[in-house]
Amino acid sequence: MEQLKAKLAVVTGASSGIGAAIVRDLIAAGLIVIGLARRYERVEALRQELPTAEQRARLHAIKCNIADAQDVAETFTRIIRDHGPVYVLVNNAGCLRSGQLATMAECEVQEVLQTNVMGVVNCTRHVFAAMRAHRIDGHVILINSICGHKVPVVPGHMPTLNIYPATKFALTAINEIYRQEFKELGTRVKVTSISPGLVDTELITEAQKKIVDGKILTPENVSGAVMYVLSQPSNVLIHELIMKPMGDMI
Repeated sequence: MEQLKAKLAVVTGASSGIGAAIVRDLIAAGLIVIGLARRYERVEALRQELPTAEQRARLHAIKCNIADAQDVAETFTRIIRDHGPVYVLVNNAGCLRSGQLATMAECEVQEVLQTNVMGVVNCTRHVFAAMRAHRIDGHVILINSICGHKVPVVPGHMPTLNIYPATKFALTAINEIYRQEFKELGTRVKVTSISPGLVDTELITEAQKKIVDGKILTPENVSGAVMYVLSQPSNVLIHELIMKPMGDMI
């Protein structure tokens, strides 16, 4: 991680859960971090909890709805203007709406699609353009899901994930598409998909926790995977990483 000290990282969905854990670890590793979130005041609260003034000075909270393409464009224009090009982008923000795809409202389906797929595409496009223009060997990380590899089936329970697994399957394909494109566009920008099993975050209900009987990852487990991926030497790409809690049923 020495090569990334004092370099700029952007984490989407930084207000809680996995995103907040990643922000803390990146700050501890010496990076400058911009935490994007609709609830940006929670990133500000996280900043105040950091142990030193020097660490607090390296964390910046910006309000951004990544499901809004114009908001994303304006936000990254501001970031690059005020802070310089991004070396690490962690596409963490995600959306899950409970219900059945066959019956739920179109607006809810669109919200999940726009956040989980187009949010990643739009954020990555702006960051990659700056990385390429500045000849930065950066790293784009996609926080994916085990649902991007297999649609869970829980016998005796009504399916409630609807379009969510489809968005995560899309990220699995997008990860490989980016790998091919970044290479053929003449860069050494890395891209990694990290697919955890069930993680104890605000997206998970108490009923879901009971179903898995305590077999669940923590946000810090996922952040540890991010730090592992970023710590690899320049000639190593961890392109895809799947992690599960021990005894996972999926």
